[in-house]
Amino acid sequence: MAKLDHYREAIQTVLLEYAKTRTSTSSNSALQIQPIFDLQRDHYQLVTVGWYHDKRVYSPLFHLDIQNKKIWLQLNTTEDDITLDLMRLGVAKEDIVLGFQAPHIRQFTEFSAG
Repeated sequence: MAKLDHYREAIQTVLLEYAKTRTSTSSNSALQIQPIFDLQRDHYQLVTVGWYHDKRVYSPLFHLDIQNKKIWLQLNTTEDDITLDLMRLGVAKEDIVLGFQAPHIRQFTEFSAG
Protein backbone atom coordinates (compact mmCIF):
# COMPACT_ATOMS: atom_id res chain seq x y z
CA MET A 1 0.00 0.00 0.00
CA ALA A 2 2.93 2.34 0.65
CA LYS A 3 3.91 2.19 -3.02
CA LEU A 4 0.41 3.15 -4.17
CA ASP A 5 0.24 5.98 -1.65
CA HIS A 6 3.58 7.24 -2.93
CA TYR A 7 2.35 7.07 -6.55
CA ARG A 8 -0.84 8.94 -5.64
CA GLU A 9 1.19 11.64 -3.94
CA ALA A 10 3.62 11.87 -6.88
CA ILE A 11 0.81 12.31 -9.41
CA GLN A 12 -0.87 15.00 -7.33
CA THR A 13 2.42 16.82 -6.73
CA VAL A 14 3.29 16.86 -10.43
CA LEU A 15 -0.17 17.97 -11.58
CA LEU A 16 -0.39 20.71 -8.94
CA GLU A 17 3.04 21.99 -9.99
CA TYR A 18 1.96 22.04 -13.65
CA ALA A 19 -1.24 23.86 -12.66
CA LYS A 20 0.73 26.45 -10.70
CA THR A 21 3.28 26.95 -13.48
CA ARG A 22 0.72 27.21 -16.27
CA THR A 23 -1.50 29.56 -14.27
CA SER A 24 1.38 31.91 -13.48
CA THR A 25 2.49 32.07 -17.12
CA SER A 26 -1.00 32.50 -18.58
CA SER A 27 -1.85 36.02 -19.73
CA ASN A 28 -5.54 35.20 -20.01
CA SER A 29 -7.22 35.43 -16.60
CA ALA A 30 -10.48 34.09 -18.07
CA LEU A 31 -8.85 30.66 -18.35
CA GLN A 32 -8.37 28.45 -15.31
CA ILE A 33 -6.12 25.43 -14.94
CA GLN A 34 -8.06 22.97 -12.79
CA PRO A 35 -6.69 19.81 -11.19
CA ILE A 36 -9.35 17.11 -10.87
CA PHE A 37 -8.55 14.27 -8.46
CA ASP A 38 -10.82 11.26 -7.88
CA LEU A 39 -8.95 9.81 -4.93
CA GLN A 40 -11.28 6.85 -4.39
CA ARG A 41 -11.01 5.57 -7.96
CA ASP A 42 -7.48 6.83 -8.72
CA HIS A 43 -8.29 9.10 -11.67
CA TYR A 44 -6.31 12.34 -12.04
CA GLN A 45 -6.68 15.11 -14.61
CA LEU A 46 -5.52 18.61 -15.32
CA VAL A 47 -7.82 20.67 -17.53
CA THR A 48 -8.03 24.19 -18.92
CA VAL A 49 -11.49 25.74 -18.48
CA GLY A 50 -12.89 29.16 -19.31
CA TRP A 51 -13.24 31.60 -22.15
CA TYR A 52 -10.77 32.80 -24.74
CA HIS A 53 -12.27 35.89 -26.36
CA ASP A 54 -15.75 34.67 -27.33
CA LYS A 55 -14.91 30.95 -27.50
CA ARG A 56 -15.52 28.42 -24.73
CA VAL A 57 -12.44 26.44 -23.74
CA TYR A 58 -12.46 23.02 -22.12
CA SER A 59 -9.22 21.27 -22.84
CA PRO A 60 -7.71 18.34 -20.95
CA LEU A 61 -3.94 18.62 -20.54
CA PHE A 62 -3.18 15.40 -18.66
CA HIS A 63 -5.13 12.32 -17.62
CA LEU A 64 -3.54 9.68 -15.43
CA ASP A 65 -5.01 6.63 -13.68
CA ILE A 66 -3.65 4.06 -11.28
CA GLN A 67 -4.61 0.56 -12.43
CA ASN A 68 -3.13 -2.74 -11.25
CA LYS A 69 -0.49 -0.90 -9.18
CA LYS A 70 0.80 1.03 -12.20
CA ILE A 71 0.41 4.62 -13.36
CA TRP A 72 -1.35 4.80 -16.72
CA LEU A 73 -0.73 7.98 -18.69
CA GLN A 74 -3.97 8.11 -20.68
CA LEU A 75 -3.49 11.54 -22.25
CA ASN A 76 -0.83 14.21 -22.58
CA THR A 77 -1.73 17.09 -24.89
CA THR A 78 1.35 19.11 -23.94
CA GLU A 79 4.95 19.02 -25.09
CA ASP A 80 6.05 18.28 -21.52
CA ASP A 81 7.27 14.81 -20.58
CA ILE A 82 5.36 14.18 -17.38
CA THR A 83 6.91 10.71 -17.09
CA LEU A 84 10.29 12.31 -16.31
CA ASP A 85 8.72 14.31 -13.48
CA LEU A 86 7.11 11.18 -12.07
CA MET A 87 10.40 9.26 -12.24
CA ARG A 88 12.22 12.13 -10.48
CA LEU A 89 9.76 11.62 -7.63
CA GLY A 90 10.61 7.94 -7.38
CA VAL A 91 8.07 6.28 -9.69
CA ALA A 92 9.68 3.25 -11.33
CA LYS A 93 9.79 3.30 -15.12
CA GLU A 94 8.42 -0.25 -15.06
CA ASP A 95 5.32 1.05 -13.27
CA ILE A 96 4.40 3.63 -15.93
CA VAL A 97 2.19 2.60 -18.84
CA LEU A 98 1.70 4.83 -21.88
CA GLY A 99 -2.01 4.14 -22.14
CA PHE A 100 -2.38 6.44 -25.15
CA GLN A 101 -0.17 4.05 -27.15
CA ALA A 102 -1.77 1.03 -28.82
CA PRO A 103 -1.16 -2.18 -26.83
CA HIS A 104 0.94 -3.72 -29.61
CA ILE A 105 3.22 -0.65 -29.65
CA ARG A 106 3.77 -0.38 -25.87
CA GLN A 107 6.21 -3.29 -25.91
CA PHE A 108 8.61 -1.15 -27.93
CA THR A 109 8.63 1.75 -25.44
CA GLU A 110 10.96 2.02 -22.48
CA PHE A 111 7.95 1.75 -20.15
CA SER A 112 5.65 -1.05 -19.04
CA ALA A 113 3.44 -2.69 -21.66
CA GLY A 114 0.65 -2.86 -19.10
